Amino acid sequence: MTIHHDTFAGVYPAMTTPFTDGTDEVDHALLAEDARRLEAAGVDGLVPVGSTGEAATLTHDEHAEVVETVVDAVDVPVIAGTGSNSTREALDLSERAADAGADAILLISPYYNKPEPAGQYEHFATIADAVDLPQVVYNVPSRTGLNLDVDTVVDLAAHENVQGYKAASGDANQVSEIIERTREETFDVLSGDDGMTLPLMSMGATGTISVVANVEPERAGAMVGAALDGDFERAREIHHELGPLMRALFRETNPIPVKEAMAIRGYGPAEMRPPLTRGSEETLRVLTELLAELEEAADATEA
Repeated sequence: MTIHHDTFAGVYPAMTTPFTDGTDEVDHALLAEDARRLEAAGVDGLVPVGSTGEAATLTHDEHAEVVETVVDAVDVPVIAGTGSNSTREALDLSERAADAGADAILLISPYYNKPEPAGQYEHFATIADAVDLPQVVYNVPSRTGLNLDVDTVVDLAAHENVQGYKAASGDANQVSEIIERTREETFDVLSGDDGMTLPLMSMGATGTISVVANVEPERAGAMVGAALDGDFERAREIHHELGPLMRALFRETNPIPVKEAMAIRGYGPAEMRPPLTRGSEETLRVLTELLAELEEAADATEA
């Protein structure tokens, strides 16, 4: 399956990595089941082993095995997270994801060592030159300590394999400039922050790599679909309906709340790999109430 321009559009859940109850071993059967659940809900693709998938604490073998499991489970495109603060390591993860059957790769900017713009460009360009898959550059300064320079992103967009940008800087002006300056390229911008998805789509973003879509894939899909169709009144209605849950999913470090929310919905145990811990009692209380309200609203609509 090949991704072409304008198909980085829609909702792509940033999948969690399930661990077996009472351990931190990857539960591949549950992972495949979760992938099929999301596909059946109508998502446009899946993004395993990103930040939400606890990729930072998976071994390289586990990483490749997770990608392979998701690829084998579904027919929608799979965008595998393969980033690292080491170019050599990111290249290895990218090549292994390609071998596992990923349709595209998502590359977080190098964290901790914080390269200068020339080093940022070379990091992404090295992988784009070596791995012949569509690639999404991911900017999330809250996790990396580094805000990707707009000029660097625009330069990367000229590379035939760099076809997308995941925006999670919280800076709408920055994202607007990137969209404005890449309109002639084969390049799509996706929101990486659920609360910013609708505002960014009003400026030309084409969808979202989403945390909330793990729990509410139908509503997330309806919101993004309405925005893509130009029905911003409907999109705003769903945005505000989901707003409390979007915020609650970041009460604690992602993916702690989303795993707890998925457990409340019966999608498997909320096991984390250390150093992440289970959610607090207050977080569980808030999530339980919000999820019940959303279910009641859905039931009322169906009735």
